[in-house]
Amino acid sequence: MASQKFTAKLAAIEDSPHQPAKLQQYNDLLNEIVASSSGDELAQDIVYYLDSILSEDISIVATRSLLDSFIPILQKLESETKIKVGQHAVALLQSRAASVEEQDSQIREILADAYESEEEYTAAARVLQGISIDSSQRLVSDAAKARLWIRIVRYYLEDDDTTNAETTLNRIKNLPSKIEDHDTQLYFQLSQARILDARRRFLEAAQAYYSVSLAPGVDEGDRLTALSAAIRCAVLAPAGPQRSRSLSRLYKDDRASSVEEFSILEKMFLDRLLNGEEVAAFAKKLEPHQLALTADGTTVLDKAVIEHNLLAASKLYENITVDALGIILGLQTSDDLSAGEKAEAYAARMVEQGRLRGRIDQIDGIISFDTGVSGGSTSDTNGTALRQWDFGVQALAESVERVAASISDQFPDFASSQMVH
Repeated sequence: MASQKFTAKLAAIEDSPHQPAKLQQYNDLLNEIVASSSGDELAQDIVYYLDSILSEDISIVATRSLLDSFIPILQKLESETKIKVGQHAVALLQSRAASVEEQDSQIREILADAYESEEEYTAAARVLQGISIDSSQRLVSDAAKARLWIRIVRYYLEDDDTTNAETTLNRIKNLPSKIEDHDTQLYFQLSQARILDARRRFLEAAQAYYSVSLAPGVDEGDRLTALSAAIRCAVLAPAGPQRSRSLSRLYKDDRASSVEEFSILEKMFLDRLLNGEEVAAFAKKLEPHQLALTADGTTVLDKAVIEHNLLAASKLYENITVDALGIILGLQTSDDLSAGEKAEAYAARMVEQGRLRGRIDQIDGIISFDTGVSGGSTSDTNGTALRQWDFGVQALAESVERVAASISDQFPDFASSQMVH
């Protein structure tokens, strides 16, 4: 309930026949309310004040002027009061928003700030979506539209609502002009990466995060954070040639050795088997959606590690029994399938999708891995072996170069003394 003294004063102002004097009386009363009320009483007094100035008896011209005076007051209120008052103002303006679009958008932005401070991100996004940006009454540039939509996307992503975030992000893609503002471009790229990540499109997400890590004008700490995210997504991506290229690009980045994920990146890039302890340590760094269960009851990480270890085993063995492969992959026997049968199923799927070269003898329970194309000639096999040899030499040379660089950084005097002049 509003204070009785202010209710009486509002009634007196409403009955006043002098329109110019009314505006000053309303503004004076608003300042008096703010100065003498607090808490819930303040919110209720302002709500009654809004009911009065936004009534049909007040002209649009007068309403705009009164709202212009009200907005700075709203900006200074406490978040809780700001939300109560802002919600009421937005609701009252819905029927008249076309006439006061500028004031309506300012109130909505203030209300969104208040929601953000209370971590009510979806509410903040929805109130911003009510801002009119395509009206002939108010000219909004493409750059301003992009900044508004990026803010909405950010709010939805805070609450893991990737569906609404992606819908809003697509509106930016359809803008007739390109985004020129650097910060907006960066937020756009990062939002796109987060959406791809949340939708488990990990290869695309890895590329998007990596692009952010290379963007100019980004703090070095943020660059490394984006690089770490790119590595995590690359590790979680389905094993195969595309992921191998992504891992190669990340592994060869000079900054990779300075992030925590480098150990698992190196093992995956070099096709080494991963053990349970390494996987468990890596899992602690993942987001909840990256650890969600898939249809077969395993996590995305479990599946990625199993497929990687299967590829790594194909580099170590020419052939292997499915039971032995199941042990290497760390698969457990379930009610319906043995570990060997599970290993066979993984291998069959990867062969079918072209991510693994090999043949499965189901009668003898043996998987034979191909170094060349299936049924290929000796020259094909030799050519593949030669390429593998070259790849191994290249990896060794890069490892030696990294060690030499580390020694030079740690012991510059010793490194200088060893140089041949």
